[in-house]
Amino acid sequence: MCGIIGLVVAPGQQPPDAGVGRAMNDAIRHRGPDDEGYYRDARVLLGMRRLAIIDIAGGHQPMSADGGRIQLVFNGEIYNYRELRAELQALGREFHSASDSEVVAQAFAEWGERCFARLDGMFALAVWDRRTQTLVLARDRFGEKPLFYAHDDARLLFASELKALIEVPGLRRELDPAALRSYVRYGYVPTPASIFASVRKLPPGCYLRCSDGRIAVERYYTLDFGRRQAIGAADAEQRLAELLDRAVHSRMVADVPFGAFLSGGLDSSTVVALMTRHSSQRVRTYSIGFKEAAYNELSDARRVAEHLGTDHHELVVEPDAVGLLEQLVWYLDEPFADSSAVPTFLVSQLARTQVAMVLTGDAGDETFAGYTRYLRFLALQRLGPLKASVALAARAGASLVGGSFGYRLRGVAERMRMPFPDSYLGSVAMSRPGTVRDLLGAAVRDGYEDPLHALARGGSARHSMLDRIVELDFGSYLPDDILVKVDRMAMANSLEGRVPFLDPAVVEFVVSLPENLRVRHGRGKHILRRVAERWLPADVLAKPKQGFAIPLGQWFRGPLRPLAEDVLASRAFRERGLIDPAAARACLDDHLAGRADRGESLWLVLSLELWARRFLDAAPRA
Repeated sequence: MCGIIGLVVAPGQQPPDAGVGRAMNDAIRHRGPDDEGYYRDARVLLGMRRLAIIDIAGGHQPMSADGGRIQLVFNGEIYNYRELRAELQALGREFHSASDSEVVAQAFAEWGERCFARLDGMFALAVWDRRTQTLVLARDRFGEKPLFYAHDDARLLFASELKALIEVPGLRRELDPAALRSYVRYGYVPTPASIFASVRKLPPGCYLRCSDGRIAVERYYTLDFGRRQAIGAADAEQRLAELLDRAVHSRMVADVPFGAFLSGGLDSSTVVALMTRHSSQRVRTYSIGFKEAAYNELSDARRVAEHLGTDHHELVVEPDAVGLLEQLVWYLDEPFADSSAVPTFLVSQLARTQVAMVLTGDAGDETFAGYTRYLRFLALQRLGPLKASVALAARAGASLVGGSFGYRLRGVAERMRMPFPDSYLGSVAMSRPGTVRDLLGAAVRDGYEDPLHALARGGSARHSMLDRIVELDFGSYLPDDILVKVDRMAMANSLEGRVPFLDPAVVEFVVSLPENLRVRHGRGKHILRRVAERWLPADVLAKPKQGFAIPLGQWFRGPLRPLAEDVLASRAFRERGLIDPAAARACLDDHLAGRADRGESLWLVLSLELWARRFLDAAPRA
């Protein structure tokens, strides 16, 4: 696991500055505290920070192939690197280390861009071909590892994190108004945009080729939701059990101590159960909880740990909410309003005291259709023409009930009147359309087309409605929210996180199954529950989904209230023009009075303002 940086200049430009490369690399030191390395010539500069996990002694980068023709910097892990190494050796390629990064370098030298589709793993990488004077960037299938880039007529810059690009003199830091509007709507900035108009994100499953100062982005992988296989339930369960076992086992390869996050829910418990099958020692597991009972799953995690015999570690935290928010803003790079980043950061911090790598249960909801919002949406779709009448009744009920429950009920009524995809995206979004218009400052309020509409149009209307909404989440919510949170919060603590549920063979198999093996009797993850019966007790299988949340509502009436009051009253906030001060104040007043739970909106506003102070107000490098 590493962080990578670099730049390539167009022909005729001044050679890259070594000092700039070091400044970029220093900005992401937390991603790789064990080592650093550079390659530089008249056209290109490549750099990396290394967190040593495999072949600690021999995995120094940049890695080369073909006598130095190929130069590679690589962030991630390749789980089938041993099989690829054997194949490449049979083709006559010689290896000088036991690292997966050398396998990637040799694979590119042998197969070019075709090698990316053969890599089973998580990665973001850059390859410089000295002979053709071509730079290639690539990102894994589902977006586990990040990669930002900026391009103009003179140069192409790239880095694992946005903060490294800011170290480059001359990088423009003007906000992208459309990205800001997306942030207020969803709580994150959807790919390929970034919060800065001059910077883009390379989409998952894509590579970028830069030659003679020109760039082109190509897709090498698309998850196929149109394939259906005829398979019986028993055969499907047996096949899934084998695929999950292989996925977990392959992600346990490491030359350092490792463990797992354990919440006590179905997803993380299944991963840990499979880890125990392949470990000669007790698996180390980590959980955190809050003092508020509704946000504390420690007893659930403890029961699973006892059942599986893990070496379990837990912590009840009463964090400094203000200090954490300011710290997380730096590590998250862009405005990011998913407050579950807080417990993810804290459990990563706990795990890093003992291990350098963990397996997680993330992506189980997307892969196995487990989100409650999927089931609610499908249930509403089944109402057909009755939806309009039910929406009217919900709206009337909201007026009668009032308070926070009435506020939520109005949101349900609003979504029921929307056409697809807004009818679904409303359940993913952090802010309703009306709230977005109210919160945004006048200068950035108008002229917005939701980028997730384009994503929905790119899918197939012939697919089932379940496939269409899962496809939407694989296209944006998973890579831009869930995986951003996992990567940045783990890497903030120099910890590697691996996600077995994103094994391509597992994902492709599950989405090809008949829908009644994925969702049945109003519950998602049907086949996962059936398979997990082999390893887990019944109470884990029956446990309602809780989510990795924090008590935002209470915090904004307690420790976060002074910060919210100070920010909303500050001159910088009022003059910045990104958020309407009166609308933000109304959110706080509604929340404090109990008229509505506006914790998420307030977290969104605070996160944006603290981000702006850190990334906009600080002077750029000369």
